[in-house]
Amino acid sequence: MKKSSLSLLSIILLSVLITSCLTVEKKEYTFEMKDNKSGTLTIKFINILSMKDDTMDVSESDFTELLSTYIDGDQLESDFENATVKSKRLFEEDGVLCGEAIIEFNELGFVGLFQYDENCPFMFNVSSFLESETFLNSNGDFGGDIMPVVFWPKGLKTLKLTTTVTTPDDSTIGLLSLYNSRK
Repeated sequence: MKKSSLSLLSIILLSVLITSCLTVEKKEYTFEMKDNKSGTLTIKFINILSMKDDTMDVSESDFTELLSTYIDGDQLESDFENATVKSKRLFEEDGVLCGEAIIEFNELGFVGLFQYDENCPFMFNVSSFLESETFLNSNGDFGGDIMPVVFWPKGLKTLKLTTTVTTPDDSTIGLLSLYNSRK
C-alpha cells in the first residue's frame, strides 16, 4: 500500500513538473444574463504569456500547447462541461496576444455563478483552488480578501469582472510574436 501511494505521488509530481507554463496578465469576465438562470459568458484573456522554466525559454512549446489544447483542442469544453463553448479565438490587441471564449449556459453554476434564491444577488468567487486570480475591478461589489466574492444585484443584465493573474516581468515572455509568425 505504501509503495502504490509513493508511486501515485511520484506520478502527480512528475505531471506538475512537465505541465504548461501558460498564464495571462488579466482576465475579463462578462456575463450577459438572458434570465435569472441562463446567458452568455465571454472571457477575454489579456496578454497571454509563457513563464520561463527556471531561466529557460519554453514559449515555443507553450504556444503550441495553447493552440493544440485550448484553441484546436477541447480544454475549454472540459472546463465548462455543462455549458456550450460557442467560439474561441486568438487576436492581437494593444500590442499583446489576447484570447476570447464565448460560452452559453443554462444554469448559473455551469459558469461559476451562484444565487441562493431568486431574491438574492448573483455571486462569483474570484479565487479558485487551481489558479490564483486577484480582483481588479467590477460593476458589482467585492467582498474583499476575507470573502473574495463579487456580488451583483439580482436584476442586473450585464455582470462584469476583471481579475489579474500574472504581472509580466523578466520571468515571462509574451506570445504575440509567435502568433504573428504563424498567421
